Order: sequence, then C-alpha cells, then structure tokens
Amino acid sequence: MRATAIFLPMENPDKTEKIVEARLKLKRRFEEQMANSPSLADPRPQGKGPQNRHGMPQVPVGQTVTAKWPVLDLGYHPNIPLDRWRLIVDGEVENPLMLTWDQLLALPQTDDVSDFHCVTTWSKLDMAWRGVRLIDLAVLAQPKDTATHLMCYGYDTYTTNLALEEALKPDVLLAHTVDGQPLPREHGGPLRMITPQLYAWKGSKWIKRIEFLPQNRLGFWEERGYSNTAYPWRNDRYS
Repeated sequence: MRATAIFLPMENPDKTEKIVEARLKLKRRFEEQMANSPSLADPRPQGKGPQNRHGMPQVPVGQTVTAKWPVLDLGYHPNIPLDRWRLIVDGEVENPLMLTWDQLLALPQTDDVSDFHCVTTWSKLDMAWRGVRLIDLAVLAQPKDTATHLMCYGYDTYTTNLALEEALKPDVLLAHTVDGQPLPREHGGPLRMITPQLYAWKGSKWIKRIEFLPQNRLGFWEERGYSNTAYPWRNDRYS
C-alpha cells in the first residue's frame, strides 16, 4: 500500500473547507439511495413504541429491550496495544490510508446517541457514542466511482459487508467511547463500527481494515446464512 498523507482538518481552515465539500459531494452521490433505504422510508415498518428520529418504531419487530449489554463474538477478544494499533482503508479508493491511534483521534470527532439492535432479539436503547464518522474517513480515502460496498475486517478475523448507501449514513461511527467511557475490550475496544439502522452484526468489533469493493462480497455471518441487508424493521435476519 502506498503511503498517503493524512490531512487533519483543524490544522488548516482551507483543508477543512475542502473536506466539507468532499463530504457533501459523496453524500449527494448516494443521497437518493440513502433516503429510500428501508430504515428511513419503509411505509410499513414492523415494531413497537414511539418513533425514533428516523420515523421508525423505536423497538423493531421481535426485539426485547434490555438494560444489559450482552457480549457476543467469535470467542476471541484481541488485545491490541494502542501504540501498535492501525486502521487500514483501501480497495477502490484514490488515497489508501493507514491510521495510527493518535491520527484517528486527531480527526473530527462526533457525539451521537443511538439504539443498538442485536439479531439475537435484544435491543439496548439510547447509547451515547463518540467516534469518527465513517463518511469522514471515506472523504479522506476518496472512493472511486466503481466502489459500491465495503468489507470490514476485525483483529479477531471477523468480516462483514455493507452497501455504501448504508455505510455512509451520518450515524455510522467508528466508536472508541460509549456512555462517556473508553469502549470495553469485550465490546470491541479500542474501536468498533456501529450501524444503528441495521442489525449490530454489521458493525465489526476490533476493526482493523475497511476495504472498498466494486461489488458485493459476503462476510463471516452472511456466508453462514445471515441476511445480506439486515434491516431490523423488516425482521430481515436470515437469507
């Protein structure tokens, strides 16, 4: 992978403006697909409770609200020292990246509160996250016009796929903090992806690489019969 300079927006107002422009351009490319996605525009969403901020029932069909946060994974909790941690962004991009932990934290940080829906039928509501929007990383990497999907890789060998119109939504974060505390190791710390508009298996724990793809490719659970799309308000659990 060729080396790429990582421009930190706060260092130069001109660079900040360019990144904002690039983000808007990328959003416009997928704007219609995002707006028409089931988690935003399903006319008959399945679920119960008050509406969430996207107009869907807060608790999707088949889910039970829990105060606990169950631990689900492949049985291995990798321990990655922060001075050795790296995040690679590559594939169908103009500028492949390799970020250190300090470089990740120097990028614009986003605070957001969202719900977490696990395919195993539990939901944890109103979780407060802090991290980097995936779309902000994408802006730095500059996806090629050929890019349509992502493959996300974890330090535990986990993989999962996402269509770009889902991955680039503003509430998809690479989160390092939850409820004001560093993300616990058992929940994917130091960094995991969260996908509030999809079932949570679409957000890789211990994330180490994001590969932009020219076509869809199945990840770990998708190869084993889980849904390719994972829409909670359609009970879209299995293929």
